[in-house]
Amino acid sequence: MTNDVIQQQIEYYRARANEYDRWFYRIGRYDRGEELNRRWFDEVAILKSALHQIKPVEHILELACGTGIWTQELLQIGQQITAIDAASEVIEINRQKLQSPQVKYQQWDLFTWEPEQQYDLVFFSFWLSHVPPMLLNSFLQKVYRSVRIGGQIFIIDSRFEPTSTAKDHVLKNDGSIYKLRKLNDGQEFQIVKLFYKPDELKKELAIAQFKTEVKVTENYFIYARGKKVTT
Repeated sequence: MTNDVIQQQIEYYRARANEYDRWFYRIGRYDRGEELNRRWFDEVAILKSALHQIKPVEHILELACGTGIWTQELLQIGQQITAIDAASEVIEINRQKLQSPQVKYQQWDLFTWEPEQQYDLVFFSFWLSHVPPMLLNSFLQKVYRSVRIGGQIFIIDSRFEPTSTAKDHVLKNDGSIYKLRKLNDGQEFQIVKLFYKPDELKKELAIAQFKTEVKVTENYFIYARGKKVTT
C-alpha cells in the first residue's frame, strides 16, 4: 500500500506542477476571499522572516524543491543551492522561474535518494507531512547525514486548517494518513498527509539528533529551525 501511494504521490505532483503556484498564491479555486487570503499571506511573511534570520551560508540543499517558491528565498541566503525533486515538471518550472546559475538541479525520489555530501543548511517545505510514518526515521537519518557538524535545518509544513486547501476540497482530520486530492482537471490521487503538532515534530527531530526550536503561526503553518550538534 505504501509503495503504491508513494508512486501515486509522485504522479500527483507531476500532474499538479502547473497548478501548485495557484494553491500557494491563493488563485482560482484556492482563493478564499480577501480576509482569509490576507491571513494566509501574513503568516507566509512570518515564515520568510524566520528563514531570513539565518546568516548567509555557502551551500544549501533543498529537498522537494517544487516550483521555486522557496528556492528564490534561499538564493538570498546561500551562495549555491542543490535543489532536488522527484518531478521533472516542477524542476523545469523552478529552473525557468529562477534562471540562476547558483542553483543546480537533481531529479530524485527522496525515498531512494542518498546524500553524497554535507551542506551548511538543509531546507524542505511541505514535504515532511508526505513522508509515511514507517519511513520517517530513515528519511530524517539521511537528512542528518547531509548536514555538516554545526550546520542547520529549516522545515516548513502545514497545520490542520480546512481553509488551507481548495474551496471544493473538504479537509478531514480523521486520523488516516492517506488523503484523496483532486486537481483542477478533475484527476484524483491518493497521497500521504500528516499534520504534526509542535511537540510531535520536536520529538521526531530530537530522535534524529537535531537540536530544534519548533513554532507555529496562528492558523496555517508549523516550522522548525534546528542544528546538528553531534557526529
